[in-house]
Amino acid sequence: MNHLPVRNPFNAPVYHEETIGSTMDVSRILASQGEGHGTVIVADFQEAGRGRVHGRSWETEKGSSLLFTILLRYPGPQDIPPVLTLRTGLAVALAIEVFAPALAGRIMIKWPNDILISGKKAAGILAEADGGNVHIGIGVNVAQWKFPKHLRDKAASVGLASGGEIDSVDRFALLGMILARLYDEIENANASGADWKSRIEARLYKKGEQVNFTVGAADSGNTVSGTLAGIGEGGELLILPAGEITPRSFLTGELMLHSFHA
Repeated sequence: MNHLPVRNPFNAPVYHEETIGSTMDVSRILASQGEGHGTVIVADFQEAGRGRVHGRSWETEKGSSLLFTILLRYPGPQDIPPVLTLRTGLAVALAIEVFAPALAGRIMIKWPNDILISGKKAAGILAEADGGNVHIGIGVNVAQWKFPKHLRDKAASVGLASGGEIDSVDRFALLGMILARLYDEIENANASGADWKSRIEARLYKKGEQVNFTVGAADSGNTVSGTLAGIGEGGELLILPAGEITPRSFLTGELMLHSFHA
């Protein structure tokens, strides 16, 4: 593996491969080899990239997207920072705003793990814990200029949405910005401010609007309709069904917005 000359505030290496199966899988190998907290593996292309829901993959043109996993190491599961996926999403959203200022106000966090630009998915996050180790996989469409027909109404890239002259090489600059924001969010609360909940809710997609929510697995058939009220202290989604006065909280499930099924 090669080293990328990207500043990593975690003071750990940033590795780079052109093509691998999955950055998540390589991160697990790196953990088994004793690599430290904050180690990053970046790939130009993943042959077996996957999403949060089983059977969904991350589709991208080689070299057009930022695809990486960061390894975070803690003494035990009880030491893992709370609401890590959503707080990572906040870091990614803030970094994209700096990277592409023209997108300010259009970047939203879709519970629990997607970043949307004008309602279209531009980034996804997958966090998996193994004891005290956490592997956070992040994929951002940076300079992808076209999408397969079945994704054109659902997917976006930073380059397309901003209308700017963003080159594929720029994705490594965005990587440095994401690492800096992520470090502030989870390692340096004094720099970021501890009010992660209010800052996430300020960017929470469909907050205050009517939504349909599938509880549990995507094919569970258990749907709740109501107003998306926000998120709880544990990162749970809060939905206020019609005719009720207290929001219900959900730890697993998926927002079903019209025909959009990210």
